[in-house]
Amino acid sequence: MSELVSFKSDNGISTITMDDGKANAMSVQMLRGLNDALDQAERAGGVVILSGREGILSGGFDLSVFKSGDNEKILKMLTLGAELSHRMLSFPLPIIAACTGHAVAMGTFILLCCDYRIGAKGSSKFAANEVAIGLTVPYFAIEVIKQRVINKHRSKAVGLAHFFEIDEALEAGFLDQVAEPGQVLAESILKAEEFLKLDLNAHTGSKLRLREPMLSALRVAIDKDIEVWKKRQL
Repeated sequence: MSELVSFKSDNGISTITMDDGKANAMSVQMLRGLNDALDQAERAGGVVILSGREGILSGGFDLSVFKSGDNEKILKMLTLGAELSHRMLSFPLPIIAACTGHAVAMGTFILLCCDYRIGAKGSSKFAANEVAIGLTVPYFAIEVIKQRVINKHRSKAVGLAHFFEIDEALEAGFLDQVAEPGQVLAESILKAEEFLKLDLNAHTGSKLRLREPMLSALRVAIDKDIEVWKKRQL
């Protein structure tokens, strides 16, 4: 298991926790750790809870990689992030986000790819802030936003880098539930126990039927992103 990502499984509930000691940047190492943890969760079966450090799920892609000028590593990081989104949205087990704080940029997209999302009351903020830092929102991220964020909030989410506070994030579709900051994980466990009562094969089949058009569109979007990212490296 990656030192950035921890995994444990107990009574049918797998818990994946990200912690890089800072903003849980989606570096190549973090993304590989998440994929390894999802492999373990899939073997274990049951329900998955994904959480971050106290106060933050993730601040997004690792900006130091962009600044490094290492084009090969940049392409690897972006591709891993896009592919993780597709994997999570088509994952055979329910994934619950226990989001104790902020989710920004790729952190927001990870949040939106979970089946059920619980956020912390208080100062938590949610944003796809790419345009505020000079980046165009990737095609794959737009497909993820279209799948979960209600229409009237999409333009300001994608084009205006709007930071959604907790109540607005719940209304817009970034979250399904809010809880007191110290109760987010406990509420996630209760929800996981509820989901364990489902027929998980039926869950998988129904989820894939519901998301089939979106997953197809997401695959096309990922391929377009990779083409764009490669051209930028020429």
